[in-house]
Amino acid sequence: MKTILIMGLPDSGKTTLSQTIKDTYNGTVCRFNADEVRAAANDGAGDWDFSKEGRIRQAKRMASLAKDASISNKENDFIIVDFICPTKETRKLFNADITIWMDTIKESQFEDTNQIFEPPSEEEVDYHILTQDAEFWAKAIIKDIHEK
Repeated sequence: MKTILIMGLPDSGKTTLSQTIKDTYNGTVCRFNADEVRAAANDGAGDWDFSKEGRIRQAKRMASLAKDASISNKENDFIIVDFICPTKETRKLFNADITIWMDTIKESQFEDTNQIFEPPSEEEVDYHILTQDAEFWAKAIIKDIHEK
């Protein structure tokens, strides 16, 4: 079982790619989306804190969900998690098997996110995606993972 992190700025295509991989893959996939997870946090009131501490808390929350899913459902072939994961620290906290960087936009509509976002180095990512073509990338990534 592999944990896949799809990260990048808001509106870069993370959610679309993660859903397309799940829909395209002929197997069992568990998927977590950051917005859905944030909305469910704190007894449904939502945890919309985007401070440095809030972002670290979200990375830990996403890592915990992925770990729990890998323990509780061994039938999953992949666990896909899509969230901004804006800093080297949050990426280390998540610790994915495969990291996909959606580098399709240069800045988002959220200035605070633009300021905190640290583009990953090429060594940190397995796939550096520059276009929003979810169907193409989903098929290519699934094929590549199976060939490795």
